[in-house]
Amino acid sequence: MKKLIIFLLFTASIFAQTPKDAILKKITKADLFSDYDIVLIDSLLMETKYKSPLYETATYLIKDAEQKDVSTVALSTEVLKERLKKVDAKTPFHIAYNPALEKVIKSYLKYRKRYYPALMAKAAYYFPIFEKYLDQYDIPLEMKYLAIVESALDPTAKSRVGATGLWQFMYTTGIQYKLKVSSYVDERQDPVKATIAACTYLSDLYTIFGDWDLALAAYNSGPGNVAKAIKRSGGYKNYWNIRPFLPRETASYVPAFYATMYLFEYQKEHELIADAPQIRHFETDTIHIKKTISFDQVSETTGISTELIQFLNPSYKLDIIPFVEDKNYTITLPRKNSFHFIEKEQAIYKLAAEDAAKREKPLPKYFEMDKRIRYKVQSGDFLGKIANKFGVRVSDIKRWNRMKTSRLKIGQRLNVYPKKMAIPKSSVKISSTKKKAKSTKKGSFETYTVKKGDSLWTISRKFKNVSIDEIKKWNNIWSVKSLKPGTKLKIFKS
Repeated sequence: MKKLIIFLLFTASIFAQTPKDAILKKITKADLFSDYDIVLIDSLLMETKYKSPLYETATYLIKDAEQKDVSTVALSTEVLKERLKKVDAKTPFHIAYNPALEKVIKSYLKYRKRYYPALMAKAAYYFPIFEKYLDQYDIPLEMKYLAIVESALDPTAKSRVGATGLWQFMYTTGIQYKLKVSSYVDERQDPVKATIAACTYLSDLYTIFGDWDLALAAYNSGPGNVAKAIKRSGGYKNYWNIRPFLPRETASYVPAFYATMYLFEYQKEHELIADAPQIRHFETDTIHIKKTISFDQVSETTGISTELIQFLNPSYKLDIIPFVEDKNYTITLPRKNSFHFIEKEQAIYKLAAEDAAKREKPLPKYFEMDKRIRYKVQSGDFLGKIANKFGVRVSDIKRWNRMKTSRLKIGQRLNVYPKKMAIPKSSVKISSTKKKAKSTKKGSFETYTVKKGDSLWTISRKFKNVSIDEIKKWNNIWSVKSLKPGTKLKIFKS
């Protein structure tokens, strides 16, 4: 009989189109969700068909944080309890002390403390963006810390299951919330558009559960998993009471959010000193572009570093801003450089047109395989620095190495086809698959004896109209290792 009543209530809730305010009023009255409440939650889930971002937050979460040894962390339980009470008083989240949360907080202090200065510098740029829209959608401002747990404030972050951006939207969820993805643009990586989508999604989740802690858990594991956890717990609505019934990742996810909120609130007490931010959001400006241009072309013409342009424009996947009819694509730049961009705008478009005209022509001879070098990334290197060193563009290096991001690792090997040939021997290795061939050059020549410290470049500079290629061809040289002091080289006269 009870099942029949529940089924009738479920059916009535759909066809009667119960107002959301009435549903929320009913949900938030009791300490437990009744069978009627749970049926109403189910009906909302059926209507909305939400899918979770389901991001495995391995980059920020500490695996098994509650089992870590944190005995050396100088933070007493009594002090933590008092501080958590103060944080709880300022937020609609239910931040009550428990031993599990204490372990997570201490784990972050022990294992993540060195990362917080850089993270807080990023927060100085992104938090004002988040707060603007959180306030607009009547969402607690503390929800800004969710982006740290989701992506560590990396707008290009991508999980192994495909969740992308600051707020880690899956492709289908992003489309549902009007975040478009194309070959050039991924709006899940756009800080403003993704934040608006996240606010809409969180508002919808709050409508279903009437509780921000549960909305937070649902953002990670999906509202369906939270609804099932509520049922399995016997109808409890407090996160800590349903936590044993949630997926393992979500069980760590919400405490990580609370721990992050605490550390930002008490950063001074824990000597977490933020790095100076690269730039602040109010120091930027946006400009509509009128033709397809690349970050390299903007950097080359205006002098703004490619890395800064990438930071300010993370939604452009290929470092190219496309021009499409009926689309308003913009470039975000430091405000102090915006007028300079406008002054140079036509020059940028001209450079883009010249580059496009060259695209279908045969590659310059410095792209030949015998000119390729293998560059080993060293400490302090970044793509802009390497590109400048060899007289090429960042986009070239990324294309040659099939790089989707600009991240580099020390010791990483890169294929480079340099325009500049004055390259330190210690950092490169010239590769070639050509076999030795006899010289066919005829005519008078002089003999040059290789001295200590000589290179093909320095030798070619000692003779008029002689190239490195010619010296190699005349003397059957296919590796710089064969260039030793005392070696006799033929130099033909032009």
